[in-house]
Amino acid sequence: MAIYHCSIKIIKRSQGRSAVAAAAYRSGQKLTNEWDGITHDYTKKGGVVHSEILLPAHAPPEFSDRSTLWNSVEQIEKSRNAQLAREIEIALPAELNRDMQIKLVRAYVRDAFIASGMCADFSIHDKGDGNPHAHIMLTIRPLKGIGEWGAKCRKEYDLDGHGQRIPLPGVGFKSHRVNTTDWNDPGKAEVWRAAWADACNHVLEQIGRPERIDHRSYVRQGIQKIPTVHMGVAATQMERRGLATEKGAVNREIAAQNRLLKEIKARITRLYNWSKRQTARPEQKRSIWEQLQQVQTAEQPTTRYGKVKALKESAALFSFLQENGVSSMQELHAKVTAIQTEYYGLRGEIAATARQINELEKRLSMWKQYSDNKPIRQRLASLKPRAREKFQDAHSAELALYDASMRYLNKLKASDEKITPKHWQTEAERLSAHNGTLYQQMKAMRTDIQAVEKIRKAADELARSEKSRNYTKEPER
Repeated sequence: MAIYHCSIKIIKRSQGRSAVAAAAYRSGQKLTNEWDGITHDYTKKGGVVHSEILLPAHAPPEFSDRSTLWNSVEQIEKSRNAQLAREIEIALPAELNRDMQIKLVRAYVRDAFIASGMCADFSIHDKGDGNPHAHIMLTIRPLKGIGEWGAKCRKEYDLDGHGQRIPLPGVGFKSHRVNTTDWNDPGKAEVWRAAWADACNHVLEQIGRPERIDHRSYVRQGIQKIPTVHMGVAATQMERRGLATEKGAVNREIAAQNRLLKEIKARITRLYNWSKRQTARPEQKRSIWEQLQQVQTAEQPTTRYGKVKALKESAALFSFLQENGVSSMQELHAKVTAIQTEYYGLRGEIAATARQINELEKRLSMWKQYSDNKPIRQRLASLKPRAREKFQDAHSAELALYDASMRYLNKLKASDEKITPKHWQTEAERLSAHNGTLYQQMKAMRTDIQAVEKIRKAADELARSEKSRNYTKEPER
């Protein structure tokens, strides 16, 4: 089914990466980086089903060659900590055939990036494991109208209240750097992510598919639904082969919980609307209990089992009415309203707790990812440049996981969060136990819901019976 995934990363020279190496790996080609003389050969890499370069109108035609484009980027960036390219990875809707997927990515790249002046190099990967996706490499430095690389930023002088430059104590004036494009603006990532969701949904609608994706979280969508955990390629493949995984078990439990929430909501909504309509009708002289007795008398079972069952149901309904102080339809509607309020309160608490658990599980996952791949990163740092490049190519997946976990953990530190895996684990277990208690409370609501449903059934049967009698007694004309 169509899923939403859109990650945005920067390829940095300071991390030992190169744009040429990344382009070779994504496209499954052999390319030589003229900046350091290292050749990257990925011609034996499988799963690359399409590669393509798209350029703005003012780009040099020779940039249509992958080696020329990315070597030009490598040569123009002189510093050892330069940002070389931006990469966007997107999951492709499995509902589309290959031609549709290519056209979808091409249209998205043209509208979102080429129109802004970037050069783009995208490749589609599909190993037949149900995880088709695309890698989009984008240039960061703008191109001038004459086809030459422009500056990423420019110096802008600070001005005082009179519009004059502010002199520094030594030589020169106070200034700051300003980006020459808006490609690095924080809000751009949101625009690109939303544009991908819109592009996918437009194509799915065109071919008559009901699936839709949304770049927003459940919280931002206003959906009180428990989010499933990200399976990952390995777990997904194991599940497809019939091998149960821990993540798969968690997602199955979450799916069952979401079905419970949906089921109870539907039942409460039906009862709320019915009881509200009943209160709008003229007040009946008989109480609810009297109406139930009248129906039970008319439908008296003949077997011993049926009589015992009817007696038990009658006792349970009487107990429900007595314990809740319900005798009239107005009082029943008030009880249903209270059930509805309780449901929404529980559902909100369950969803909030689930999101907390999800966040803690993500932190624990990132910590494990960091711990597992840290030795590989340390080994890379100890190697000489030529051996380092070969080692990096062989362990690119592990190094990428390490970098992703480091970014995540550093972001936590920057927001004054402490890195406390043991505390995260303890808190996740506590919240899971609490959520289990909340679900038991939710399930317990079924007893009261079932009682009201039986009252509704009896009231509807009595109404039909009285309507039938009135129809037969109507004098002929």
